[in-house]
Amino acid sequence: MLHSTRGIVFHSLKYSESSLIVKIYTGLFGLQSYLFKGIRNPKSRIKPGLFQALTMLDLVVYHKERHSLQSVKEVRLAYPYQTIPYDIRKSSVTLFMNELLYKSIREEEANPPLFQFLWDTCMQLDTTEKNVSLFHICFAMQLMQYLGIFPQDNYSELCPVFNMRDGIFQSSIPGHPHYLDPEKSKLFHSWLSEFGQQNPDRVQNFEPCQKSIVREWLLETILIYYQLHLPGFRGLQSHHILHTVLS
Repeated sequence: MLHSTRGIVFHSLKYSESSLIVKIYTGLFGLQSYLFKGIRNPKSRIKPGLFQALTMLDLVVYHKERHSLQSVKEVRLAYPYQTIPYDIRKSSVTLFMNELLYKSIREEEANPPLFQFLWDTCMQLDTTEKNVSLFHICFAMQLMQYLGIFPQDNYSELCPVFNMRDGIFQSSIPGHPHYLDPEKSKLFHSWLSEFGQQNPDRVQNFEPCQKSIVREWLLETILIYYQLHLPGFRGLQSHHILHTVLS
């Protein structure tokens, strides 16, 4: 049966001499793997360049339940990026977002709120002109909401220590090493409060201390939190490149 759906490219892999297997996060079916036969043949009307990281697509697909590999009848570009390919800061943020998503999302069922968040965020990155150096942090924090791992918002003077393993602020230091001291907990909470809810204007209008060392610490803390709360989540590589570009 044929279905029309939007999709966002996560990853592509060479298959045989002329084909590609492309992982696409779709609006209708969640994360799916699609086989594009003969696409690497010079005569193919579909070019491999269509499947770059976070490319936004319109698709007509065949879908069979419990099949690990699906097929596509039609595919076309839904939104051509205007600035991301030509802005090294934005293209580096895109690589980070893509790697974070590829290593975080495993669900093979529809999640409309998550899909719409990703679709809107990709378009926002392409159109924004302000605070690109904060965009990836805002994204990583907001994504936690959709993954169901957002920390409990219970910070107070009585609960000044962030227990990263349990995702809560508490009164005393826990019996494990995964926590933030009161000073860092307060800083972490201020960013969670500012960036935790999806609001495109926040990242553009926010003017905190934007020192590179603060951003680097915050991102490393977020990635450790992901590792603690997402089974099988592995460390990223793209954030090291991102740090160099944005410094």
